[in-house]
Amino acid sequence: MKTNIFFCGYSFHTNGYHSQHKSGYPSYLFRLQTEGLCEVVVKGRKMELAKGDLLLIKPGDHYELLVKEGQNSGDYHLVCEGAWMDEWWSRSEKPDVSRIDLDEKLLTLWRQIMIEKRRPSSSQNEELSGYLLRALCLSLERAISETGRSFSHPYTVTRMMRYIEEHATIAFKVEDVAQHAGLSVSRSVHLFKSSVGKTIMEYAQAIRLSSAIERMKYTTLTLEQIAEDCGFGTYPYFHKVFKKKYGVAPGVYRRIEY
Repeated sequence: MKTNIFFCGYSFHTNGYHSQHKSGYPSYLFRLQTEGLCEVVVKGRKMELAKGDLLLIKPGDHYELLVKEGQNSGDYHLVCEGAWMDEWWSRSEKPDVSRIDLDEKLLTLWRQIMIEKRRPSSSQNEELSGYLLRALCLSLERAISETGRSFSHPYTVTRMMRYIEEHATIAFKVEDVAQHAGLSVSRSVHLFKSSVGKTIMEYAQAIRLSSAIERMKYTTLTLEQIAEDCGFGTYPYFHKVFKKKYGVAPGVYRRIEY
């Protein structure tokens, strides 16, 4: 299903700015506030947007944007339409405004679309742009879900989980996880265990073991290299953890299973 990206960019306003679409915005609009403040009116409702606020507008929505004189405001924005967008929008409720993390991976997706749209029209790859847009939409959808009240874990726990998932194969400390979530070590340890059912390091070990099994199955790396690549440090420690979990040594498991 085709998608059309009409505009994708970043704006930083310092001298005031005003735009309005009282008769309805013509396309889908994503706007992520990254710096400063602004005011928006969506479907007659006035709101102030601050850093981390994501605005989603569908075709036909009344929309106004105001950046006051002397006020700074920076945002990423994207305007698009298409059959895939219609399907994506309709399959779940999209809040007008959501507070999300300014995750660098998400912003990188946004920038990739911007760069693709800057190319001469003869050099643009619409298929690539379409897939980048879908990835951005799905990433935004996840970010909205994880900050919502109905999500299975408190948001601070989700932040800890995402940090662990990203850093599991390298050395990190519980203090690093707590700092990322903005909590004390004791509070983060208690909250994580009560919500996830595992300690922070048990959660990390499960990810490391899963990564090790993938490498054992799909590569010819030595077990020593796998132990190092997956965050166990040394093979003896990897051997100990693996055998405790699966009942056999890594080498035996590799021969039996693969």
